[in-house]
Amino acid sequence: MDIIMNGSGGRMGAMMATIVAEREKDRIVAGIDPKGRVNAEPFPVFESLDACNVDADVLIDFSGAEAVSTMISFLKERHIPVVVATTGLSDENMAALKVLAETSPVFQAANMSLGINLIRKLAAQAAQALGDAFDIEIIEKHHNQKKDAPSGTALALADSVNEARDGELHYVFGRRESAKKREASELGIHAIRGGTIVGEHDVLFAGIDEVITISHSAYSRRVFAAGAMKAAAYIATKRSGFFTMDDLISGR
Repeated sequence: MDIIMNGSGGRMGAMMATIVAEREKDRIVAGIDPKGRVNAEPFPVFESLDACNVDADVLIDFSGAEAVSTMISFLKERHIPVVVATTGLSDENMAALKVLAETSPVFQAANMSLGINLIRKLAAQAAQALGDAFDIEIIEKHHNQKKDAPSGTALALADSVNEARDGELHYVFGRRESAKKREASELGIHAIRGGTIVGEHDVLFAGIDEVITISHSAYSRRVFAAGAMKAAAYIATKRSGFFTMDDLISGR
C-alpha cells in the first residue's frame, strides 16, 4: 500500500513511520502536519491536505478531531479509502463520516488495538449475563498530554455495555457534584491523566461480595499502529461503506 499519513508529526505518526518502514510492500508516500517536517521523515510532508498532490491507496488519520472536516472535503474529491483513528470525534464528525462512506470506504475505530476491541465484546457479554445485580464502572488512564476526557475508548466500552443492557444505563462522569447514593442505573466513567501512560482501561462489575474486572493495558503505541495497518489493508480493497473493528475481527 501507498499511504498518506495525516498527523505525521505526532506520536502516532512517528510510530506509524516506524511500523511501515519494517514492511517490504508498504510505504508512506506523504505526511500531513501543520508544522511541516518534524521527525526528519523520509517522505514529503505537506502542511495541509489541500497542498498534497501525491496519490495513495489509503489515508491513515491520527491527526485531531478539529481536522476531520477538512479531511472529509479532501477525501470527497480524491475518493481515497480512509482509516480514521483520531479520538474525540463529535456526533457531527461521525455523521459526516457516514455520509462520506456512501461514496468512499471509511474505517473508524476509537481504538485501533485488536485487544481493546475484544474486551469491548467481552464487557458487553458480561453486562448481559450479570444484569442489574452488578454495578458497572469504567476507569481509563492515559498520559498527561491527552486532550479528550474521557477517552473515546472508554465511551465505546460504555456504549457496548449499555447496548447490552438495552440502553437502560445513564453515564455519570465522576461524582464530585453528586451528594447522593449511587443509583442502579448509573454507569460511572472516570478519567486519569498522568505521566506517560499509553492507555489502560478497566471495566468493573461490582456485585455483592464479588468484583469482576475486565482489563486492557497498552505498553506501547505500537499496538495501535499495527491495528491501523490491519485496518488499512482491510479497507484498501473496498469501494464504499462504513466499517469498524467489529467487521475486521469477524471477517465481514
